[in-house]
Amino acid sequence: MSDAAGYRGYIASRPILGNRTAQHVQNLVIRDYAQRHGLLFKLSATEYAMPGCYMMLQQVLQELPLLDGVIAFSMFMLPPARPARRAVYDTVLSLGRTLHFAQESFVVTCRQDIGRIEDIWMIQQATSRPVEI
Repeated sequence: MSDAAGYRGYIASRPILGNRTAQHVQNLVIRDYAQRHGLLFKLSATEYAMPGCYMMLQQVLQELPLLDGVIAFSMFMLPPARPARRAVYDTVLSLGRTLHFAQESFVVTCRQDIGRIEDIWMIQQATSRPVEI
């Protein structure tokens, strides 16, 4: 861990891929993930319920210079538009931070990880009905 102050959690208050997960359960999953990986977990930012809103994600990204990284509940909390997701990855990696997804047990630490996560996104989008995120 660097001199930064731990990993900010990021949870949802709206459905993810059409499924609702209680906020306290999302936090438990993130807390367990952090503990298993030896990461200092900070309180989670909770995204607003309005579809298409990513204000809290943007706030967490602005806070990123003071953090080691972000632990999101799920990779499917990211914006559905590929350019918007790329902007998130670019911000995280340009600061030398990491982006973790607790539910999928996946971490973005380098550019190669972006290709893997985008492959997962393409498969999900190709095999499911449109979901309001």
